[in-house]
Amino acid sequence: MPRVLPAMAELNHERRRHYSPAMGTNPAEGKPVIGLPAMSWKRALLLAVAAVAAFHLAYAFAPLSFFMVIYLYCLFQLAFLPTPRQAFYFGLSIGCAVYAPRLEFFWTVFGWPAIALWTVPAFWLGLFVALARLCRLKFGKLAVLWVPFVWTGIEYFRSELYYLRFSWLNVGYVFSDSPQIFRTTHLGVYGVALVLMLMVAPLALLPNIRAGLALGVYLTALGCFSNIRSQPSIQEKASSAVPVAGLQMEFPVPLEVPRALDTLLARHPEAELIVLSEYSFDGPVPDRVKAWCRQRKKYLIAGGKELLPDKTFYNTAFVVGPTGEIVFAQAKSVPIQFFNEGRPAKEQTLWESPWGKLGICICYDLSYRRVTDELVRQGARAVIAPTMDVAEWGGPEHRLHARVAPVRAAEYGVPIFRVCSSGISQLIDRSGHGVASAPFPGEQARIAGSLELADKGRLPLDHWLAPLSVFVTGATILWLSAKTLLGKFSKV
Repeated sequence: MPRVLPAMAELNHERRRHYSPAMGTNPAEGKPVIGLPAMSWKRALLLAVAAVAAFHLAYAFAPLSFFMVIYLYCLFQLAFLPTPRQAFYFGLSIGCAVYAPRLEFFWTVFGWPAIALWTVPAFWLGLFVALARLCRLKFGKLAVLWVPFVWTGIEYFRSELYYLRFSWLNVGYVFSDSPQIFRTTHLGVYGVALVLMLMVAPLALLPNIRAGLALGVYLTALGCFSNIRSQPSIQEKASSAVPVAGLQMEFPVPLEVPRALDTLLARHPEAELIVLSEYSFDGPVPDRVKAWCRQRKKYLIAGGKELLPDKTFYNTAFVVGPTGEIVFAQAKSVPIQFFNEGRPAKEQTLWESPWGKLGICICYDLSYRRVTDELVRQGARAVIAPTMDVAEWGGPEHRLHARVAPVRAAEYGVPIFRVCSSGISQLIDRSGHGVASAPFPGEQARIAGSLELADKGRLPLDHWLAPLSVFVTGATILWLSAKTLLGKFSKV
């Protein structure tokens, strides 16, 4: 017995020495050891600064897009903060530091309410870091597999599913200049982020030196892969194509449109399909413009409004045929929040054009996978996107919005023709490469080329991985909440 007591005392001393306040686990109380010490404030601040710097460098310079791996690594490491509250505030602060500068045009568009809007995406980042901290506490080593799905679930939910949904600035869009990432993996923006987080999360199980070496290997490999400037292969030759042309006009006077279209046609007489931007007309397509289509024997897609008896409207893209009649119309599926954008579309359908099935995404619709998934599911061979990007919103907004089309084309394997009111208009082939573009600012700038239709689009793998991640995230939040409540009741 005298020998046992010193041995027990030594064991308890060892347990207390390895006690981890960050994980909330105390072996002396019979709880398992996670095995990693609490994070110091100095290390937490360094990780936060590194995350912010990596995010901005990745978005500012295309060759550095692979720095997004550092951003994800730092976010996961911050789950070692001592409390969920501290984890949330660190995540919130990082979110404000990465999103507000990139969304500075919100101030131009909304004024002082932009401050509140900047905190919305930042909130979700704070929630992720707090949940990651709780998952590492409750699940131990399993958290390195569980947390990446929580990340994807939060990203998909905040981008696609609730009222203030906003998909820009997620991890996947940083690779808009590297479409091969989406083509070769058959993943979309959410799947790419999931895989990258699955890569960096297990590094938390390694000693610092080995983790640093592994991170360096990841960065090198992804940097080489993302900076390959590939070209479409010969096998990607389209079975059918349509000569297209677009004209950038911001809130044009209806009387000047036919003359501007004649100027466009004089430069590109081969064009069979002409596209104007969203809100080219403040109502239906004027008779004068219909007459132009009838005289020139051209198809025209132009944005306008389908007025309703109750004085509301549908933000609509009208297709005028060579006879001067409206042959197809598609309303906007996701009106922009806080704008007078009319009613959301009742349904999505495809235009059975003379060249094949074409889907129409009006402006913001292209930013949502739930909208574009449906078009590809119905068999769209290409997507036309009339877009309103107001000139006064500034160049950063236009450049950020221009990241969407190349990613969508690479995700689905379908070409996209996007015509903006004031730039940046884009003709993107089905491999995600730019064929032609029109600049910002660019009143009456022209864009033309051959829209080579895909035989069939494909849905990326994350069309089911992302909703699954939302389910995993929701189940995790409910389980953690239930555990917390039951723990409180058991102490009463």
